[in-house]
Amino acid sequence: MDKELVRAAIHDTCIRAVTEISADVRDLLGQALERESNETAKSMLSSMLENLDVAKQQDKAVCQSPGYPTTWVTFGEDGFPDFVGEAVADALGEATRKGYLRPSIVDPLTRYNPGNNTGEGVPNIEYQYHPGQDYMDFIISFKGCGAELGNAMKIFTTATLKLDQDFAGLKRFVLETAINAGGKPCPPFGIGIGIGGQMDIASKLSRQAISTRKWSDTNPDPLLARLETELRDNINTLGLGAAGTGGDTVCLAVKIGRAATHTAIAPVAINFHCWVARRAGIRIYRDGRIEKIL
Repeated sequence: MDKELVRAAIHDTCIRAVTEISADVRDLLGQALERESNETAKSMLSSMLENLDVAKQQDKAVCQSPGYPTTWVTFGEDGFPDFVGEAVADALGEATRKGYLRPSIVDPLTRYNPGNNTGEGVPNIEYQYHPGQDYMDFIISFKGCGAELGNAMKIFTTATLKLDQDFAGLKRFVLETAINAGGKPCPPFGIGIGIGGQMDIASKLSRQAISTRKWSDTNPDPLLARLETELRDNINTLGLGAAGTGGDTVCLAVKIGRAATHTAIAPVAINFHCWVARRAGIRIYRDGRIEKIL
């Protein structure tokens, strides 16, 4: 792969991610506005959609917060360029200098801020090998961190999941977490749920599910598809509404990722994503062709 071509593509993808939201999420916001019966919620949703138009017209960031950038790179036998991490860091730094991102990434203890939205472990890049894949996929997601305040993690057992009651334990945990989060995750939000592995795997699954899947898609697993729809609809009966001010839609989507786990446990991680679904993805082929995937 041509180094300069790949670097330029990564840079452009990062900028695109912070100046617009994913088209599928924008569509869901529009649908929520059409069916909303609460006048305050209608005003909130209208303002959100107007904000997206203004950001695009003026080439400005959709949200003042840079969120936390995570990148997924999937590749096959050809591997991936060894400069991907450097290219993402450079793109974050340039986006910050140009005013697209507020410098908000700091050391967790000293709170030292380097001023370029990078640091130890940032950008976070998840590399995934897919046998037989003859291209590289690059997806970057800037997930707002106010939404993190509502996140939750619990290690269930078979008994506490209540499999014999159609996963009543899991469903209660999700609904209670949504109630406790209230308006903190900047609703209408999406929720990623990771189930399985150990604590670290469940958490990664929850982030990947809500950050890389289209919020309008249908899970190919019938059980997970049913749970995603049921949980979303049940959360919306809570009446929390856009911006937490009341209304018909507080949850736009629930996305579930699953991994095998040990017979003694069933870890579950719940990951909120605000309506500002800033993400973008490209596919880069061996011959230099680049196509947009998100």
